[in-house]
Amino acid sequence: MPDRTTQGAAGGADGSRDGIKTFPFPVDLSLSGVGMQIGSMGPGRTWHVDAPLERVHRIDFHVVMLFDSGAVRHMVDFAEYEAVAGDVLWIRPGQVHRFSSTDRYRGTVLTMQPGFLPRAIVEATGLYRYDLPPLLHPDAAQLAALKHALAQLEREYVDTTTLPLSLHTSVLRHSLTAFLLRLAHLAASSAEAAREQTDTTFTRFRDAVEKRFATVHSVSAYADALGYSRRTLVRAVRAATGETPKGFIDKRVILEAKRLLAHTEMPIGRIGVAVGFPDSANFSKFFHQHTGTTPVAFRAELR
Repeated sequence: MPDRTTQGAAGGADGSRDGIKTFPFPVDLSLSGVGMQIGSMGPGRTWHVDAPLERVHRIDFHVVMLFDSGAVRHMVDFAEYEAVAGDVLWIRPGQVHRFSSTDRYRGTVLTMQPGFLPRAIVEATGLYRYDLPPLLHPDAAQLAALKHALAQLEREYVDTTTLPLSLHTSVLRHSLTAFLLRLAHLAASSAEAAREQTDTTFTRFRDAVEKRFATVHSVSAYADALGYSRRTLVRAVRAATGETPKGFIDKRVILEAKRLLAHTEMPIGRIGVAVGFPDSANFSKFFHQHTGTTPVAFRAELR
């Protein structure tokens, strides 16, 4: 894991990294200058005085948003996420992101400076697990626990008078750790559930293609038959194979066409019909697009 214990550790003196400016944690907006900030999201909130919120920008600190309403679309590392009430969005240092109109954000936001927590806590809470999903959907019990932990953290954050600054900071670190441990558990369990769902979705799609590839070449038809959105199917197939559902279907069609060309004496036209192309010319065009040769030439090479 890279050492991110200081602001801009991966960049130059101006916080830039590979020519892209990275915005550091806004210490000036934090009470008593501690390495975290927590408060309500809303039209009057000052997020970061320098960062162009509604344009793509990169940050070098953690942002955790717990939404009280939605839907709000937020881009993280060039993927669009839609958050609704009860969802949690966790953006990690080094990630690029973009807000939609900031007057629609409602809920509580926590920001945290790299280095505010000791390394042992960083490891235990998985603060730099970039493989975990940014958008989390806690169930009712998980959400209640997160809200309780976050409310306690906010009470400690605004109480700047009853303890010396050093003790105040220590209490904040303990409260923050309690919240992050819950959040990290949610993120890890959500990732595992997503993998299981992806595996199930792809398996069902693969089995359906095996049964119907000779007559059905449409991704939407498979999605409708399986009860998934097209987007869900795309994510599952890409995660499992690295390709699109359409690419997966086409490869299966081509494989069957090659088998028939190599191992039967069926005319080209009949082979086309057998894999879903009633028109021989369309079959030949499709085969050539995917193999770089014609059905006739492919068969000739094997004889």
